[in-house]
Amino acid sequence: MQHLRVVSPPATTPDVLDLLRSSPAATNVMVLHGCAVDPPGDVVMADVAREALTPVLERLTDLGLDREGSIAVESVDTSLSHHARRAGDAAPGLPEDALVWHEVVDRTESESRTSLGYLALMALATTIGMIGVLFDQPILVVGAMVVGPDFGPLAAISVGLVGGRWRTVRRAVATLAAGFGAGFVASVVMALLLQAWGLADQSTLLADRPQTSFIWAPDTLSWIVGFLAGAAGMISLTSGRSGVLVGVLISVTTVPAVGNAAVALAYGVGREATGSLAQFAINVAMIVAGAVVCLLIQRTWWRFQRRSAPLRTPAGL
Repeated sequence: MQHLRVVSPPATTPDVLDLLRSSPAATNVMVLHGCAVDPPGDVVMADVAREALTPVLERLTDLGLDREGSIAVESVDTSLSHHARRAGDAAPGLPEDALVWHEVVDRTESESRTSLGYLALMALATTIGMIGVLFDQPILVVGAMVVGPDFGPLAAISVGLVGGRWRTVRRAVATLAAGFGAGFVASVVMALLLQAWGLADQSTLLADRPQTSFIWAPDTLSWIVGFLAGAAGMISLTSGRSGVLVGVLISVTTVPAVGNAAVALAYGVGREATGSLAQFAINVAMIVAGAVVCLLIQRTWWRFQRRSAPLRTPAGL
C-alpha cells in the first residue's frame, strides 16, 4: 500500500473525495477541513494500492493539485487491515510489477542534479578504480563500481528520453559529464602522485594485468552486458528493489574505465587510454539503451494490464 496525502483547496476537495471513495483500490480515506496552512486548504489522506496509484495521481494532477495544492506519496511498510487487503485485491496485477510513472520521474529528477556529494563520490570511486586497474586488483575495481553513483544520471537520461523530458536529459548529461570529469582529474592527480612517490610509472601500466585487461579491451560482451545492466537497473528503479542495483553497478565498467583512461594519459600510453574511453562509451550507450527499452516495455505492459484487468470490486466489499 501507498499512503497518499493531498492538500486541496476547499473548492476541489469534494472532487478529491469522490475520486478516492469511488476507487475500490483506495481505503482509509480521511479529510481534515481547513487544517493546512501552507499551502492553505484541506488535507485529504488515503491508502491506495500501488497497482492503482498511477491513475489516481493522473486524476489529481488533472485537478491541478500539483500546482494549487500538494500531493505526497510514501510507502506503507506494514498495514494490518482487512480493508487494505481488499483494496489490494481490487487492483490489477502485482505491486512489485506496477509502474508508478510519477514516482519514477520524481526519483530520477533528484538524481539528475549535480551535488558536491555526488562529485566527491565520483572522484573517489574513479580514483579507487584507477588504482585497482593499475595494480591489477579486481577487488578494488569492484569496490569502485559499487561506490560510483553514475547510474542515477544515466537512469534520469533514460526516463527523460522515454517521457520527452528534455530539460531532465540535458541536466542529467551535464551531471554525468561533471561527475566523470571530476573523477578523471582526481585520477590524473593520483597517478602523478604515485609516480612522484615511486609507487608506479609507465612500466607498471605496461605490465601484464590479466585480471583487469577487459577494462581497456572492449569486445562484443561489453555491448551485451551493458544493455542487460541497463535493463536490470531500470527494473530495480521502478520496482523499488534497491538490492538489485548493487549487482548492476558491479556489472558495468564506466568508473574504472575512466580511471584507467586518466592514468594512461598521465603516463603517455595513448592506445590504452583510447581503449578505456571506448569501453566507457560502449557501457554508457548500452546502459541507456537497455534502460529505455526496458522502460518502454514496462509502460506498454502495464497499460495493457490496466486495460485488460480494470479495478474490480472484491466479494464482500
